[in-house]
Amino acid sequence: MKLFRLIFLTILLITSAQWLQAQEFHGGIMAGLVGSQVAGDTYSGFNKAGIFVGGFVAWDFTKRSGLQLELEYFQKGSRKNPDAEKNDYDAYIFRANYIELPVLYQFKIDWFVIEVGPSLGFLMGYYEEKNQETLSDKPGYNKPAAIIFQFNLGLRFFISDKFGVDFRTNNSLFNIRIRNTTGDVARLWGYGQFHDALVLSVFYQFR
Repeated sequence: MKLFRLIFLTILLITSAQWLQAQEFHGGIMAGLVGSQVAGDTYSGFNKAGIFVGGFVAWDFTKRSGLQLELEYFQKGSRKNPDAEKNDYDAYIFRANYIELPVLYQFKIDWFVIEVGPSLGFLMGYYEEKNQETLSDKPGYNKPAAIIFQFNLGLRFFISDKFGVDFRTNNSLFNIRIRNTTGDVARLWGYGQFHDALVLSVFYQFR
């Protein structure tokens, strides 16, 4: 049902974008790959792969500046694979899937667009396992927070008038768990665990 809701919201966003074209708005769709980690879980490296898909509506209020509202399905988490060569058989996986709503300011320089802004993430599902033992089913499990808050910074490049490539970072500003735990790190306003994600995507702009 969650997937159907996402598809419905994406179609609604795209339809709205097409209707608003005559009012100095435009929209599009995007999809790509995610490399993510969780700062504070002791497993460093962007080793957790995921997908990124969604749509956007943008308003160009000057020739060089604009605002873009996005609706995305975003897979994040952390992974540690065993390494027999190092005699390290520790295995870990944490999956957390979100619907995210970014609001980005865009500054345009010819074919390049610098984008920056916040986003809200709404938890859709999660799973955590360590050494083939499911942690997320245990009593007292430290669940991911239902809502998370991120900061986004990216660079978009147009290959043609309607098609291009987007690279951005997506970093949590608050603890992504419901409570703190051993290994937490400090970030801005407090301690916790934090999603850090790198996203490489392609996009198609309707106008």
